[in-house]
Amino acid sequence: MAGLTVAAVALPLALAFGVSSGADAAAGMITAIIAGTVIGSLSGGFYQISGPTGAMAAILTGIIAVQGLSGVLVATFIAGAILLLAGLFKLGNLTSFIPAPVITGFTSGIAIIIALGQIDNFFGTTSVGENALTRLFSYHSNFNPDLPTFLLGLLILLLLIFYPKKWAHVLPASLVAIILATLASIIFKLPVAKVGKIPTSLITGERLHFSTLNFALLKQLFLPAVSIAMLGMIESLLCGASAGRMTGKDLDSNQELVAQGIGNMILPFFGGIPATAAIARTSVAIKSGAQTRLAGIFHAFFLFLSMILFAPIMSQIPMTALASVLLVTSWRMHEWSTIKTMLHQKNRTAILLFFATMLSTIIFDLSIAIVLGIILGCIFFIAKSAKISITTEEVDWRRMDLPYSEAGTDWAVIYITGPLFFMSANQLKKELDQAISRKGIIFSLRGVPSIDLTARDIFADYLSVARLNDQRVIFTSMQPEVKAQLKQIWEKDAHSPVHHPTVAHALTTLHQEF
Repeated sequence: MAGLTVAAVALPLALAFGVSSGADAAAGMITAIIAGTVIGSLSGGFYQISGPTGAMAAILTGIIAVQGLSGVLVATFIAGAILLLAGLFKLGNLTSFIPAPVITGFTSGIAIIIALGQIDNFFGTTSVGENALTRLFSYHSNFNPDLPTFLLGLLILLLLIFYPKKWAHVLPASLVAIILATLASIIFKLPVAKVGKIPTSLITGERLHFSTLNFALLKQLFLPAVSIAMLGMIESLLCGASAGRMTGKDLDSNQELVAQGIGNMILPFFGGIPATAAIARTSVAIKSGAQTRLAGIFHAFFLFLSMILFAPIMSQIPMTALASVLLVTSWRMHEWSTIKTMLHQKNRTAILLFFATMLSTIIFDLSIAIVLGIILGCIFFIAKSAKISITTEEVDWRRMDLPYSEAGTDWAVIYITGPLFFMSANQLKKELDQAISRKGIIFSLRGVPSIDLTARDIFADYLSVARLNDQRVIFTSMQPEVKAQLKQIWEKDAHSPVHHPTVAHALTTLHQEF
C-alpha cells in the first residue's frame, strides 16, 4: 500500500520532470521505474525512493541544449561511475563540508530555473536559448501566449494551490490535476500541446550503446557529468539525512552512493535520465507505513503497470498541466522557513552565501555555485577566526594573597584568545609593541589553539627586543601544539624565556624570587 501511494505521487512528477529536463515524459517514467527497482534494492536506507527530480531536470536542460539527449545519456553513465567510486572510497560524508546557506541557495536557484523553464509550456510560447536566462530574455521580442493553453494551465495552477490538504492524504493534488486536465483536453478537444507517445516498453529507441562510448566523448562530457554526480550525491544524502530523522534509522551514506552509482550507470542503457533520491516521494513512503525496500520496488511496479495500461491516455496529458505541477513544485522547493529565519536574524554571512550561491546557480551551473559557496564560506570563516582577543592586566599581588613587592611593579599579564596566524598577525604585533617598555610580561596562551609561522616569528622578534630592553618574559598555559611551535624559537637560545603551567604558578614562583 505504501508503494501504491508513492506511485500516485510519483506518476505526475516523473512525467513532468522528464519533460522539463528537455527529454520527454517517457524518459521520466523509465527513470522512475528503473531507479525505483535498482537503486531502491541497493540503497543505504529502506525508505529511500529514487527517480527523476526537479533539481536534476534543471541542470539537464543546459546539457541537452548543447549536447542533445545522447550527451545526457553519456554524462549520466560517467556520473554513475563517479558516484560508485565515491561510495567505494567512503566519501559519503563530503556533503557535511558544504555550509547550510550554500545548500539553501542552490536549492532556490534550481527552483527558479525550473520555474523559468516552464514558461513556454504554461503559456504555449516558444523561446530560444541554451539556458533559462537566455530563454527568458528572448521573450522581450517574442512572447505570444496561446489563450487556450494559458487558461487551462491557470485553472490547473489554481486547483493545485487551493486543493484541500486533507484530501491530499487520499489523492495527491498533482495526480487529480493531471487527470482532470487530460479529461478536459480529450472531452473538449482542446487545441493544446500534449505529452505525446508513451512507450509500453522499458527500452526506448534513443538509448546508450557501448559502441558510442569513446575517450574523446567521455573527456568532452566529464565536467557536465561531475555536475550531475555532485547534485546526485547532495540530493540523495540530504534526503537520507532527513528521512533518517523521521524513521530513527540512519542512512548508510556510502552504500547509498554505491546504489546511486550503479543505478545511474544502468539507466542510460534503457533511455533514462539521471536519478537521485527524492525527499517528497521518500517522505510519502515513510508516512504511508513503508517498512522495507519493497515499498520502493512496488512503487516502480505500479508505475510500470500504469505505463502498460494507460499509455494511450497519458499521451493526451496537456503540457501546460505538467508545467503547472512543476511551477507549484518549484515554489515548494524553496526552504522558506530557513530563508525567513536567515533574514530575520540578519545573519549577513549566511545571507551573502545564500544569494551568491543562488545567483551563480542560475547564471552559471551547479558545480560553480557549490565551489563558489564553499570558497566564500571558508573565506568568511577565516575572516571571523582572525579576530583575536588580547587583554592586558596589571599584576595584582594582593588578589593572589601575596604580600606587596616593589620588585614586582610594572609587571603585566597578557591574556590572548583565538588562533594566531597570518590574518591576526597585525593585531598581535600592535599589542606586543605596547608592552615592550614594561619590566616584565607574562603571556597566558590557554585560549590559543594554534599558531602559525607568521605569529611565531612575531614572538621571536619580540623576544629579541625584550632581551635588549632587559625585559623578562614568561609564557604560561600553552596548548601542546603552541608549546611545540614556540619551543623552536628558544631551543638554541641560552636566554630562553621561562614557561609555567598556569599564571598563578608563574606569579607564585616569581614572588619567591623577589
